[in-house]
Amino acid sequence: MSTTSNTDTTAAADATTDEAPVQLNRPKPVPKPGTWISAAVVIVLGAMFVHALVTNEKFHWDTVWFFFREVRVVRAVGWTLLLTFLAMAIGIVLAVTTAIMRQSSNPILRWVALGYLWFFRGTPIYTQLVFWGALASLYQYLSLGVPFGPELLTFPTRSVFTPFVAAVLGLGINEGAYLSEIVRSGLNSVDKGQSEAAGALGMSKNQILRRIVLPQAMRVIVPPTGNETISMLKTTSLVLAVPFTLDLTFVTNSYASLTYQIIPLLIVAAIWYIIITSILMVGQHYIERYYGRGFDSGKLSVSAGRGLSARQQAILNAHTTKEDPFMEVSP
Repeated sequence: MSTTSNTDTTAAADATTDEAPVQLNRPKPVPKPGTWISAAVVIVLGAMFVHALVTNEKFHWDTVWFFFREVRVVRAVGWTLLLTFLAMAIGIVLAVTTAIMRQSSNPILRWVALGYLWFFRGTPIYTQLVFWGALASLYQYLSLGVPFGPELLTFPTRSVFTPFVAAVLGLGINEGAYLSEIVRSGLNSVDKGQSEAAGALGMSKNQILRRIVLPQAMRVIVPPTGNETISMLKTTSLVLAVPFTLDLTFVTNSYASLTYQIIPLLIVAAIWYIIITSILMVGQHYIERYYGRGFDSGKLSVSAGRGLSARQQAILNAHTTKEDPFMEVSP
């Protein structure tokens, strides 16, 4: 009877020990007075900056608030966004095409791509926009037909190359030259062994590019492309060179010229640009996180005497694989 009781007690103790949570060490954080001091300095400087803005009547915040909601200004924000996204769409298509041409085995395609990059990266964007705006003056009519032969269809240039179309083409074609190098660096970041392995499995070059190379290259391509998009948002202020007069910068400058309230209207434009940029940055963050799946940012955890990434550690914690994949298991 006593033996049975002792056995039950031992089993209960063992069960309690197994179910008890592991007590980890809880080290005290190292005090960092520099963090608190720097935070206090930043808070004080920020409060001083806000106080200087709010209390200065020369900023005319009532005027800022009025024009911030004005219909033409809000409509100009829409035109600016449309210019930005259409130009970036054209730039991305041209960039991918040019990057693939740069890697082609055909020397003609490579030299055509290099000539495109050489010209559009070598001339200022403002000069290019002036040229696109003057295209209708240089060529009053455009025609379709046999080269150096009869013309089948002729139409006025101004009916096609409106100021908006000229602005979009000027911004997009110029952007494609810069994005091309970003795409090319992303394609080169993917190990060639993966393309060779996919080719050995019978995949075509088009399939390898779409299914193997581009999805992995996006991790490298997305961050600088996001920066280029934000830069394009501000570059739209140069479309006056076309001239296109419905963008945010031109509209706010027009109101500033009419009302002589230069500083308030500059603040209106700046606030709108900051709001749009903030939204674009949030979108860029989520796109980067989507294409960065499976790649660790460098934070390592130590497991079994080796440095493992957080993703590898999660797989081990799921107990779906052996901790040592090279360990032989005999039945």
